[in-house]
Amino acid sequence: MESLAAIEAEVVECRACPRLVDWREQVAVERRAAFRDEEYWGRPLPAFGDPLARIVVVGLAPAAHGGNRTGRMFTGDRSGEWLYRALYRAGLADRAESIHRDDGLRLRDTLITAAVRCAPPANKPTPVEFVTCRPFLEREFAALDRVRVIVCLGQLAYDAVSRMVALRPRPRFGHGVEAPLPDGRVVVCSFHPSQQNTFTGRLTEAMLDSVFARAVTLAGVS
Repeated sequence: MESLAAIEAEVVECRACPRLVDWREQVAVERRAAFRDEEYWGRPLPAFGDPLARIVVVGLAPAAHGGNRTGRMFTGDRSGEWLYRALYRAGLADRAESIHRDDGLRLRDTLITAAVRCAPPANKPTPVEFVTCRPFLEREFAALDRVRVIVCLGQLAYDAVSRMVALRPRPRFGHGVEAPLPDGRVVVCSFHPSQQNTFTGRLTEAMLDSVFARAVTLAGVS
């Protein structure tokens, strides 16, 4: 079985999508004023978390000044703040804040990954970029033999996972929607913790907590 470390070594060196390479590196050089004294990661992001995970959280892609800066999935932006607080409350993280890839944070029975590994312009990967990046996601799942629950954050992550697992029938995306797979795994949907959803009240902390409480139950995490 291929190791997550071997996949990570390939992910961080990937230059397969010219548009994404140009953008992530441009952002890392120009930087946002608030982070002008920081060294940006500026590379693709590998999965982060427990290699024995029973719960896998799948997002869309890193944020330009979030993961692309800090080097860790969902770290350095408002979406990540919501996600890690929810994981902590669910007993799946040892602290409620993720700051940087070297801050010592540990996840329990949980791994976080994404459909696309480079920060895309306007947060919108192209269909070709989704397809090009998909093998990394497939290989990570092949390396994880204990997974019971796949939590999809947002419609696009759900679309990517549905294609990967050939989900049929495919329920319409919605917060809290569940789709059982023939092998016993369960896909659980959540609205993405983006500011567009959290600022408008479309997603509340209680709603996000309910998804992870359900994931914990389905995965048999005690």
